[in-house]
Amino acid sequence: MIRGMDSYSLVSLLGIFGFMLVAWVCSTDRRRVNWRVVGWGVGLQLALAALIFQAPKSREVFLWLNDVVVKVIDAARAGERFLFGPLALPLGQKTAAGEPGVGFVLAIQVFPIIIFFSALMALLYHYRIMPLVIRAFAWVFSRLMRISGAESLCASSNIFVGIESATTIRPYLSKMTRSEFCTILTAGMATVASSTLGAYVVFLSGVFSTIAGHLISASILSAPAAIVMSKLLVPEDGEPVTMGKRVELQLEAEPNGIAAIVNGAMAGAKLVVGVAALLIAFLGLVALANLALGGASGLFGAAKPWSLEMLLGYAMYPFAVMMGIPPPDAMQAGSLLGTRLVATEFPAYFELAAWMGKEGAMAHPRTAVVMAYALCGFAHVASMAIFVGGISALVPERRKDLAALGPRALLAATLACLMTGAVAGLFYHPGAIVLEAAAKGG
Repeated sequence: MIRGMDSYSLVSLLGIFGFMLVAWVCSTDRRRVNWRVVGWGVGLQLALAALIFQAPKSREVFLWLNDVVVKVIDAARAGERFLFGPLALPLGQKTAAGEPGVGFVLAIQVFPIIIFFSALMALLYHYRIMPLVIRAFAWVFSRLMRISGAESLCASSNIFVGIESATTIRPYLSKMTRSEFCTILTAGMATVASSTLGAYVVFLSGVFSTIAGHLISASILSAPAAIVMSKLLVPEDGEPVTMGKRVELQLEAEPNGIAAIVNGAMAGAKLVVGVAALLIAFLGLVALANLALGGASGLFGAAKPWSLEMLLGYAMYPFAVMMGIPPPDAMQAGSLLGTRLVATEFPAYFELAAWMGKEGAMAHPRTAVVMAYALCGFAHVASMAIFVGGISALVPERRKDLAALGPRALLAATLACLMTGAVAGLFYHPGAIVLEAAAKGG
């Protein structure tokens, strides 16, 4: 019996299977579904969640991991403060010269964190630390779930990096089956890169002090969920070349640690430009859509102006409830899920932080926890274009297959993130470490 299980936890449990049912109904071939993959994937996700939320001493490990990430982010801000001075400080803080901080500025206080984490990850790759961790996850996935070596390696890489994970299996891309392609696309969109994870921590750390540990947990939990949803939507109907084989990481060797830092930082800078461009484009388009919807609502005599967020809230409301979100919070939660789908996870996390920061705005503290897990993924339209386009550049002869699988992989990634949110809701209980910080939300 799961400690602290209540009616909302039961809803979350049913939601896990409900999301899988949606994937199965939408499957390309329901008779070919490999139920071993599904069973082991769900079991692995539940076992990892139990280890995080319920195991003895898990609290101490969780807090240690959270503190490590927070201290690393504090160190990362040294360069930020040197470059931007008071612009890098929140309200209430002052520079050594006594200049007051100006408050939160996304481009100045969050984007530099992405560059730092990109450089740090490049350094960890150079010294073969990350490859060891990735191989360990890949071994577990291929051994238990019996997926191909290339799939398991790419899915494991996606826990820590983004589109560049596809380069680790580049020699095998041209001969991949459609099911394998769906898996690597889904794993890429259902998880987040370490570089951007640091940015989400900055968003939420003021209202959710243990958020760093939870976001790391969420990215790990979403990897097996991504495999499950992918294999339900596009079951394997071929013979993967790397089935039952160990696949080695294909990494571009750097001459030394300094070169790794430089190239990692430059890659992070490119990522920052890409994120900024996407936010400008998609948030502008959302505002334009709201303008049109507001005008249309007046023509139909609506009581209040329509907005894209409102419509998405209605559309995603049932899925929020299925995750175990209390009904009073489900409309707002659905709106955040919809925001992530059309405008990326950055504004969604920003809005979640604002929601948690309002006293009494959130009906139940479990909402903050479930949403933190459910939003932790690149499951949005822009990401689909990035992953399909990026992998197509590596294997142009398979562009047609990748383009056709893109929308299906986005659906799988969205369901995987929802499933991860439901797993967090299942194991949530008043005595959990998550409650102490999240209680501010409601």
